Amino acid sequence: MTEAALEAPDAPESAPPPRTGLRRLIVLAAAVFAVAISYGQIATGWGQSAAEFAADSDATLRVAGYAFAIWGLIYLGLMIYAVRQVLPNTRESPMIRAFGWPSALALLGIGWWIVAAAFDAEVMTIVLIVGSATVLLIPLLRHAGAIRNLPVGDRDRWLTVTPLALLAGWLTIASPVNLITVATGNGDLPQAASPTVWAVLAIVAVTAFVLFVTARTRLLAYAAPVAWGLLGAFVAEQTRNPVVGFSALAAALVVVVGGVILAFGLRRSRPATA
Repeated sequence: MTEAALEAPDAPESAPPPRTGLRRLIVLAAAVFAVAISYGQIATGWGQSAAEFAADSDATLRVAGYAFAIWGLIYLGLMIYAVRQVLPNTRESPMIRAFGWPSALALLGIGWWIVAAAFDAEVMTIVLIVGSATVLLIPLLRHAGAIRNLPVGDRDRWLTVTPLALLAGWLTIASPVNLITVATGNGDLPQAASPTVWAVLAIVAVTAFVLFVTARTRLLAYAAPVAWGLLGAFVAEQTRNPVVGFSALAAALVVVVGGVILAFGLRRSRPATA
């Protein structure tokens, strides 16, 4: 599949061949695994919960617990995306094809992250969360032109790209928090700067990166979870560490305003570019 084909939003869809059907079943199975392992761990209480893992060494950068409720919305979107894959009237499309295998890897990654966190496998949690974010960001950026040119009412925009952009956005803010939490707990945070400086630098880096991705894709669905996470950091840190807390608040406002301008204020490029 060439990029030129992906850039053509009006290209006819074709019925999926057998190997595509297998890919879709794997996507569905990966989504079921990710959701089941998360809620199963909560219901049965085996191992360390995700909240306990996050709170174990959150002395440098913390996010308020309520912010993690966004997983309910993300899981709902992912299940809608995955179930649509196997419906008999869902034909193959450039977006479904582009995100198929990357989404399966990301879904398996977030599922195994729950297991790694439960058993306090700290390094593995970093590998899994950063890896899951990366495999989604690659197709988002690679096919940014095609995504920008999807019609507003296109089913792939709402049922394929949006759910995966929500997940990618949350993983973008969760990855540095996970990394800093582990580094803090193990005493591995570099001594070249104070923990507060490292936290602020992480916030600035995330803000710059999310604006870059949003400018490329015009997806507010990617920026929104990052703003939500930054707001959660403000709520958690405003009293404990006001410098970090208000830096997170300022970053959240920049992401919201910048995301809206980039998503809705910029005209779609024609012809589309990657």
